Amino acid sequence: MPRLARSDWYDLTRDMNWTLSYVEEAEAFPDTMCAKFGIPAENWWSWDEPYKISYREYVHNQTAKEASVYAVNSVVSRTTTYEQLDPGWKSAALIHFSAAPFTEYMAGFGELRMARFGRAAAWRNQAVYGFLDEIRHAQIHLYFSYQLLAKEPRMDWAHREQHTNNWGAIANRSEIEDLAVAGDAVSIGVQLPFSLETGFTNLHFMSLAADALSVGDIDFASLVASVQTDEARHAQQGAATIAVLTASGRKDVAQRLVDISFWRGWRLFSLLTGVSTDYYSPLEHRERSFKEFMNEWIVKQFLDQIREAGLDKPWYWDDHFLPELDWIHHAYQLGLWYLRPTLWWDPDAGMSTAERDWLEQKYPGWNETFGKPWDMITRNVREGALERTVSQTLPVMCNLCDLAVLTPLGHLAGHLESPAPLTVERNGRTYSFCSAPCKWIFEQDPERYAGHLSLSDRFAAGQIQPATLEGVLAYMGISPAESGKDATGYAWAEPDRTPAPAALPARA
Repeated sequence: MPRLARSDWYDLTRDMNWTLSYVEEAEAFPDTMCAKFGIPAENWWSWDEPYKISYREYVHNQTAKEASVYAVNSVVSRTTTYEQLDPGWKSAALIHFSAAPFTEYMAGFGELRMARFGRAAAWRNQAVYGFLDEIRHAQIHLYFSYQLLAKEPRMDWAHREQHTNNWGAIANRSEIEDLAVAGDAVSIGVQLPFSLETGFTNLHFMSLAADALSVGDIDFASLVASVQTDEARHAQQGAATIAVLTASGRKDVAQRLVDISFWRGWRLFSLLTGVSTDYYSPLEHRERSFKEFMNEWIVKQFLDQIREAGLDKPWYWDDHFLPELDWIHHAYQLGLWYLRPTLWWDPDAGMSTAERDWLEQKYPGWNETFGKPWDMITRNVREGALERTVSQTLPVMCNLCDLAVLTPLGHLAGHLESPAPLTVERNGRTYSFCSAPCKWIFEQDPERYAGHLSLSDRFAAGQIQPATLEGVLAYMGISPAESGKDATGYAWAEPDRTPAPAALPARA
């Protein structure tokens, strides 16, 4: 074999499809694990991803990448680079390290589902490499965060988060288990590599890598760049799967899967990436705003990929998704800061005069909408009324995405047909949703989601005791020592740094 040219043997070894004779097709590929959608097995044999690789090449490439990224970590971990980083950036890194290992590990289960039940040998072959990638990503994130434990004890949340009932962990589990674990191989093949990896993880890694290099966090930049190169390869499974669906006359299936998974990805990444980019990254090192990153990576590039795949833009694109680029992550930022005791990181308010000017420049009208609540917060901080800046109860959580139900302020509310929450009555229970797309996803398959309890549902059902903030924190696994506080010790609210706002009524 080594004496042959690669082109002489690669397709033969990769594409070993055959018609089953010793077992029924339904037994080898049960519908629960690989939905047929009425497509003959032979149609899947045309499945073809553009990024082809052999095991020997894979090992060679990965070994080089491992040597490079661990070498950087070995050097940087012996310096004081981390201690000198901006406190807001440290919080952004802590959020990422807490969310990534579990998400990558669970994505590995999705790859395994495709490696066993993908309908073509070429697909199963590629998914094996995808699984090895995801295990590597989980391990490398845990290793890097472990190296930082002595400098930041809360890095243990990289392992702990998904073993808790913290609201962030619940939302993270809800999305990744829905899109990468609880589906059949075909659904996973569209939702995980196409919507999440081609779209949102690409955006997340590229935007954070750019900011990390600018901030001086070489270790973090090296890590995410190394991970992203793997994602770019195995993400090719998505377009290949869509191609077979559309060629077989099932564009409707592919479209529905993309519409569902894109919105689920948008909901979580608007919080994860949006807040980190526009608030936690030091102002002098912000490459671009979150909206600018979104316009480049999603509104232009990913939408082009959706169309190249033969699909239409999601039905909610113009009326719901695009308007949210101007407000949803600003609302999440406000909520995170009010709920900072429930966080295991210190949220950066990002409200100095210069930062507010930057926000107004990037999001015209920000001062008239989100600036007003921050004026009230600033006034209360200056008056020493910090108790008025901490929420004493939980918000209503969406029964689909498990994030807070929010409503845009002022002129931003114009695109909504009706204010949130939107509700569905089913079997005597009321389900609340943050948006029309979340409600629509629930209604596509209510049995899939109906049994789940959001954090606010659990609170109302008496599962969280005592029914106080202290009880909530204990339920979430947050100790007083690690409970979030303002990242800069309220330095942004000092009168000599921020002009005094007009008098506003205290927050009830």
